[in-house]
Amino acid sequence: MKLAVLAALFGSAAAFAPAQTGKTTTALNAFESELGAQPPLGFFDPLGLLDDADQERFDRLRYVEIKHGRIAQLAFLGNIITRAGVHLPGNIDYAGDSFDSFPNGWAAISGPDAIPGAGLAQIVAFIGALELGVMKDVTGEAEFVGDFRNGALDFGWDSFDEETKLSKRAIELNNGRAAMMGILGLMVHEQLGGELPIVGQM
Repeated sequence: MKLAVLAALFGSAAAFAPAQTGKTTTALNAFESELGAQPPLGFFDPLGLLDDADQERFDRLRYVEIKHGRIAQLAFLGNIITRAGVHLPGNIDYAGDSFDSFPNGWAAISGPDAIPGAGLAQIVAFIGALELGVMKDVTGEAEFVGDFRNGALDFGWDSFDEETKLSKRAIELNNGRAAMMGILGLMVHEQLGGELPIVGQM
């Protein structure tokens, strides 16, 4: 009985102790003004990947985010286009198999009617060559993380003012984020089956 009263006394005393304030992470202070920290979420790092991170770590993660966003935009658009019936003309191999003879989506690389293994190996090798030799800052002239112009491509970028450049980079980042969610949704719906507006039969 005395032990229960003693425990209750200490428990009630703890209610009057000053509340401990949460420690603000250095990452929040360091990266809250970076491109991509936009309303309504602001700086959003729910997994804590940037806890105690430096600028080099942030730039690496931003590079990966931009790269995956660009790939997801191509994947989403490719999925929509091929499901609409638009395919490359001609044959995919010497056996005379046309591009439109293969199924859309995941079934094109895995399943009974998928492209042959040698074709998949060629796709993987091509992507590997792009990754290792092309899609990176080869010349060291990049203005920002993800700038792969390498002194050759411009498309009028140098004619924009700094505000327009920042706006276009933010648009690309947001479109990439949306495309990552979009292609993930298409892949999930393809496994579930059914029909979606615009996309059609999964």
